[in-house]
Amino acid sequence: MPDRATAFPDRSISMRRLWVPIYGPTVLISVGMGAVVPLIALYALDLGASVTQAAIIVGLIGFGQLTGDLPAGSLAQRFGEKRVLLAACVVEAAALVTASQTSSLLVLSACVFAIGLASAVFGLARHAYLSEAVAIGYRARALSTLGGTFRIGSFIGPFVGALLIEQHSMGAAFAFAACTSLAGGLLSLFLPELPGDGARKAPVEAEPQARLSLWQVLRDHRKVLATLGSGVFLIMIARASRQAIIPLWAASQGLDATTTSVIVGLSAGVDMLLFYPGGAIMDRFGRMWVALPAMAVLGAGFVLLPLTDTAVLIGLVACFMGLGNGISSGIVLTLGSDVAPPEGRRQFLGGWRLCADLGNVAGPGLISLVSLAFPLGVAAVALGLISWIGVGWLAKWVPVYDRSRDTVPAKV
Repeated sequence: MPDRATAFPDRSISMRRLWVPIYGPTVLISVGMGAVVPLIALYALDLGASVTQAAIIVGLIGFGQLTGDLPAGSLAQRFGEKRVLLAACVVEAAALVTASQTSSLLVLSACVFAIGLASAVFGLARHAYLSEAVAIGYRARALSTLGGTFRIGSFIGPFVGALLIEQHSMGAAFAFAACTSLAGGLLSLFLPELPGDGARKAPVEAEPQARLSLWQVLRDHRKVLATLGSGVFLIMIARASRQAIIPLWAASQGLDATTTSVIVGLSAGVDMLLFYPGGAIMDRFGRMWVALPAMAVLGAGFVLLPLTDTAVLIGLVACFMGLGNGISSGIVLTLGSDVAPPEGRRQFLGGWRLCADLGNVAGPGLISLVSLAFPLGVAAVALGLISWIGVGWLAKWVPVYDRSRDTVPAKV
């Protein structure tokens, strides 16, 4: 595998020029979606869905993301990040407006699925752009900040949604989210052109890259996706399971919804505070110094959770897990950028994000499966063991960072 220092030319863009067009849309859209996502199940119930049907409709967001990951890479390769970002925001806004006006569960389901598709395309385009726009010495900080801005928006969004419902209606929250999506798309138009884009679009240089199909790129880099991609899969299982199991465990110990919300909020607050330090550690010392401790902490949190039975103890473990999750903000994005090939980069990142999103779906599913036959505490311990297995797996496959050469050569 080629050395990543020579794989990409020097075409970095000043971080100051990216604050508004990259991080601004992320904050806006995550605030809007944070306001809407908790309401989708309630909205479906209002339209006559059963509890099972409402859960399935909510899950269509994740299914839409899985479905959209691979096509998103091809779309970004063909049309460029700026166009794809705008198109994704427009589709998302249209789906939100349609959802707010419908009385049909079928239409609502289609809209939720479309939101997931748009989210996949938007996320891939941002990831691909930053992978090339930012110098490798600042890459982890840039991508961890991207993850941090998403966390900030997702933290604020539910409070905005609650206020809109209280003052107006549930439809107002959907309309608000549609506006934030459109505003995010417009801000994306101010993305600076990448240095060298003109040369890359020249017919002589563009022709070899155009011959690379999605499946060819995935086939050529299947070893990276199977090894390091499996490590990312395990990271996302731990992350998604953390979000699902803490409220479930709190409820099983008799805590009310308000107390549970406070615990989740405190954990999210710890999570938000650590995204930039995590990126700085990755840039200074290497990716492994964040990936391994984060998984070890999450694993310990899962194992400790069944030992808690009061709000204080559950809150302490939740914050401890938030520490592990927060310090690893941007690790999945950074690793993907490190090992992405110079040709077919966007298609590769589509496959990379598919590995991550599969883990995002598998985590809560694993909790459900284990809980069918065993107590919830057993599911927590099983997730802890999976997280610790992930520590060993990542130790073997995470690329070694050589700061003296400012490169991240791949070991796979």
